[in-house]
Amino acid sequence: MTGYALAPGESTVTTLLATTVGTGLCIGSANAINQWIEVPYDAQMLRTRNRVLGRRALSQVHAFGFGLLTGVTGVTMLATCVNPITAILGASNIALYTLVYTPMKRSSIANTWAGAVVGAIPPMMGYTAVTNNLLDPAAWVLGGLLYCWQFPHFNALAWNLRQDYSKAGYRMMAVTDPKLNARVSLRYSLAMFPLCFAVPYLDLTSYWFALDSSIVNGALLYGAYKFWKKSNDKSAKQLFFGSIVHLPVLLALLMIHKKWNLSSHHRTKEEEEIEEIIEWVIEDDY
Repeated sequence: MTGYALAPGESTVTTLLATTVGTGLCIGSANAINQWIEVPYDAQMLRTRNRVLGRRALSQVHAFGFGLLTGVTGVTMLATCVNPITAILGASNIALYTLVYTPMKRSSIANTWAGAVVGAIPPMMGYTAVTNNLLDPAAWVLGGLLYCWQFPHFNALAWNLRQDYSKAGYRMMAVTDPKLNARVSLRYSLAMFPLCFAVPYLDLTSYWFALDSSIVNGALLYGAYKFWKKSNDKSAKQLFFGSIVHLPVLLALLMIHKKWNLSSHHRTKEEEEIEEIIEWVIEDDY
């Protein structure tokens, strides 16, 4: 919910709860339908063969029903209790995950880029829940941070799972082009720097965030560089676990350096004062 917390403007507890629950339901829907689609392939992989559908601890009908119910409920909640823009993002994320990313995993390495978009949308949902504005550059920068982070994170994970992915027929960079897999990890680790520099420029945080985030991003970049220089199980694990630490630290820094911008509240007061003056002038004329 960092996107929600960073967004300028006023919000209510009701909106916060509706955004949290609605977004969670949309994520649950996408994951459930994804597992429902991939039952035959999950059974071939060590990492996923013990999932409830693979073990037949849950029927496929119940899994699909759960995914459908949570999806409809989540999108409806976002539309009625938050705003239509956030609801559209939630629905789009479910569709992108289940109709694009999931089937693409078996046909093209571009699936990683599609999956990164899926991971980038939730923070944008948090931001639009407060601002009701998808055109705000800050929403896209926050989404961009999550988008870029996923490449070193997932590509490092995929390296150690490449045999599993290959066995199940998934077309991952780690399987089809290991060198590209490492280059992409390094490239998007570098991209974290300008995005973090843009955050204070957009008045979301103080400029101290640019300095502190550079230290954290530097650690991620170092891990990605080692993985690019020599891709092996050790460097992949270091990058993967480093990325797990990196993200919560980066999000914490966003909150620590958040600029508590109350300008929207001040503008509202000014507008009220102007309206009172206009009303006073009109009444005086009569």
